[in-house]
Amino acid sequence: MSPILANQRPPQGGTAEPILGSHMVAVLQRQATVLGDKVAFRFISGAGREDVELSYCGLRDRAMAIAAELQSRVDPGARVLLAFPSGLDFVEAFFGCLFAGVVAVPISQPGRRRPITAVQSICAAAKPALVLGSADREEAGATTAAELSQRLGLTWLASDRIPTQRLGDWCEPQVSGEDTAFLQFTSGSTSDPKGVVLSHQNVLSNAGLIQQAFGTSDDSSAVFWLPLHHDMGLIGGVVQPMYCGGTSTLLAPAAFLQRPALWLETISRLRATISGGPDFAYGLCTKKITQAERDGLDLSSWKVAFTGAERIRPQTLQRFSAGFAACGFRPESVFPCYGLAEATLMATGGPCGVVPTVVHLDPGGLAEHVVKEVPRDAKGAVSFVGCGNALAGQRVVIVDPQLCRPCPDGRVGEIWVQGKSVSSGYYENPEATARVFGARLAEGNEGEFLRTGDLGFSRDGQIFVTGRLKDLIIVRGRNYYPEDIEYVVERADANFRAGHCAAFSVEVEQEERLVVVQEVDPRSRGLDGPAACQAVRQAIAANFEVEIHSIVLTKAGMVPKTTSGKRRRAACREFYLRDQLETQARWTAEVRNEVPSPTANGHPQLAHQPTAKEIERWLLKRIAERLGLTGSQIDVDKPFLEMGMGSLDAVEVAADLQDWLGHHLSPTAIYNYPSISCLANWLAKPAGKPTASE
Repeated sequence: MSPILANQRPPQGGTAEPILGSHMVAVLQRQATVLGDKVAFRFISGAGREDVELSYCGLRDRAMAIAAELQSRVDPGARVLLAFPSGLDFVEAFFGCLFAGVVAVPISQPGRRRPITAVQSICAAAKPALVLGSADREEAGATTAAELSQRLGLTWLASDRIPTQRLGDWCEPQVSGEDTAFLQFTSGSTSDPKGVVLSHQNVLSNAGLIQQAFGTSDDSSAVFWLPLHHDMGLIGGVVQPMYCGGTSTLLAPAAFLQRPALWLETISRLRATISGGPDFAYGLCTKKITQAERDGLDLSSWKVAFTGAERIRPQTLQRFSAGFAACGFRPESVFPCYGLAEATLMATGGPCGVVPTVVHLDPGGLAEHVVKEVPRDAKGAVSFVGCGNALAGQRVVIVDPQLCRPCPDGRVGEIWVQGKSVSSGYYENPEATARVFGARLAEGNEGEFLRTGDLGFSRDGQIFVTGRLKDLIIVRGRNYYPEDIEYVVERADANFRAGHCAAFSVEVEQEERLVVVQEVDPRSRGLDGPAACQAVRQAIAANFEVEIHSIVLTKAGMVPKTTSGKRRRAACREFYLRDQLETQARWTAEVRNEVPSPTANGHPQLAHQPTAKEIERWLLKRIAERLGLTGSQIDVDKPFLEMGMGSLDAVEVAADLQDWLGHHLSPTAIYNYPSISCLANWLAKPAGKPTASE
């Protein structure tokens, strides 16, 4: 078995002809001509209704109109921020940028009353000319494009206010395959964001590879709830369906998190053939979807259930397959894959129609980067799911990261990728570009490779991802850089030692969870442990909207460092797991191993309109349970943010509240009414009854 994988397998069932055109403007124009009024995209609200549709001709016309307005305001090649809630406005604006010859920069809308540090850092790197957003459609809890542009000091343009008649003013741009289509800022570091430069050729190349791997055609129907500013949501849910001529149905991410059944119900109702997400999404469905909800599902049309973006756990896939077998779901539909934004999206995957390969390894050997297979029930055995073969035309090499030589069989090394889907580098960042995109093997003249920073091995032509070379934290498919978290934590309390914090993730109930270890200044005499832990939770929730599993405040000297002063996070993680840290204060979240109940989330519906006090009591009890606090620790007038509630906390509390009230509630209503008393008073008023559009 060669460590260099060049998969030249033929297409796996795709019937669509290859798309003619060297750039995406030409591709969409061709699709509009051929497919006309066929539905290209559909958006479903959080209530699971109110489908809004956009045809291929309609998308082309809206793209031309938006492009005409952009061409009158900015020069070709200018960068334009896309600040939209999930929906068709984003799709129109994205293609509008392409048709204008400007560079789209999709971003995640920061939550209302939340810091905009990440967006400010992206602006400093990309230097955008304006912000493109929506005037008539807002996402509850998110900062609007108008508010964001004001805080950034940029001009903003409402794409939904541009009349379609403007398409007559459009001038076709001079675009080639080598021109930049958009910048994909990798999720993670707020201090040093990196914009991946993706050309039209990169994007079309990867779309073609995905079409071959998935076997998509113009008969394909996809359902995506993934964020559209994320590579998996944008390339997988927007570009690839347009490329193959299929139909893509979009859901808001918060709507999925609030009620995972909506995802599978949409697949069932629309007879979708392609959908997927990170490992946590399948686990959430298994935990949250009730038997009554399962009884109404027919998943027999689901041919490709892709999974990636974080560690793929065999137990998650087995539980999902078993839990939804009666709904027609087939284990061979699962399509594990591997990729990253620097390679546009997908690098390995498949094949379709085959049950995923699982191997079980000896942990001792793995610690030495040696692949030693053991029986599944062997003590300490670590299981990995194969992420498929290199896609056709791609080259994947397992390399010793120190020697830059291909690893022999049975060894773990860094995954390097080469192919037309690989970006030319990071926007205006030559040093990082040379370091990441300019790797060369020590021998031979194989050209430049992308260093992914991921560790893995090959077996029978498949890639297995075992971990990261560095300390990147991945929670629910989103990347977090430990340096950013540590910087925020160290400033949460005056008694903390600056430069002596370690952030890392641990596995809890088959999910990655965040842990921080912070040293206390030895000169401190006034540490209030519970208050300090609460301050850390508040700071992390405010800046990263991620839930924390454990906070450990230790005596000085507990965070290990190298001789040059660098934090040894992996060593600190081992001390934590072995309970070898001398602790001054500690907080750990209650582990919620939820099982679906006969009624949604186990909250019986009310038979009457509750008073504000009744709602306050319900919220106080539920939030206390969720955060592992006592009722006396919660002030009904204190902002949720200051309680340390992360985004998933907010969405799931809103979901339980919706079930209790018996009517639809926006999954982000908690952000608009940011305390228990505010939310309770609003809900108690007849005029405050939520509507499906909120």
